[in-house]
Amino acid sequence: MTPSQDVTTPDIQQEEYGNSEPDALNELPDEVEMSLFDHLEELRQRIFYSLIGVAVGVVGCFIAVKPIVKLLEVPAQGVKFLQLAPGEYFFVSIKVAGYSGLVLSSPFILYQIIQFVLPGLTRRERRLLGPVVLGSSVLFVTGLVFAYLLLIPAALNFFISYGEDVVDQLWSIDKYFEFVLLLLFSTGLAFQIPIIQLLLGNLGIVSSQKMISGWRFVIMGAVVLGAVLTPSTDPLTQSLLAGAVLGLYFGGIGLVKLTGK
Repeated sequence: MTPSQDVTTPDIQQEEYGNSEPDALNELPDEVEMSLFDHLEELRQRIFYSLIGVAVGVVGCFIAVKPIVKLLEVPAQGVKFLQLAPGEYFFVSIKVAGYSGLVLSSPFILYQIIQFVLPGLTRRERRLLGPVVLGSSVLFVTGLVFAYLLLIPAALNFFISYGEDVVDQLWSIDKYFEFVLLLLFSTGLAFQIPIIQLLLGNLGIVSSQKMISGWRFVIMGAVVLGAVLTPSTDPLTQSLLAGAVLGLYFGGIGLVKLTGK
């Protein structure tokens, strides 16, 4: 063996070992050959299990729907609710139980989704599962709390004070809960923005610099999103939601930077 070969051999070995780790991260650890029929059958089972979970959650919430309804009526202080049609409160109870049951069963649904897509994920993608699932759950609950404590009271106070000396505050219970439930869930979904940014950044689709460079469009989009997602037309509620969306967006940029993307 010549001296030149002695010098180049460690470099070649180092290059091979240096490339082995990224290759390992892109491997499918549980790669199993499945036919299209097997995939469809597993998908059917996961959907079936998810529907059972939703049904159990909805039935459980319907049994205890009165405390949930009273909790959602708290922001409307000084308002008397009316049943303007036969069975209106009954259908409101079903609607409230449906939304509440979907929230309670969402961890089980998410588990079924993860179990279905997990075999097709690489090691690198699997590392994102934990932070994404935990962060998404926390942000959704934070969005619900934000809407319940800030957005809903702000919107209701605006409407009550606006017509305080002109009309009595007698509201349809169906219209009220349609307003409240829509605002709660739209806010919870809007709070998923940092998770989407984190996924885009770690998958190499969009960099943090690119996210910052489009801040003008983001401000315009936040204003439009605040106007679309809020069922009320008052500027205070729309401004609060738009401000929260902007804060979440720039917070998401910070998360992407922290991950080095």
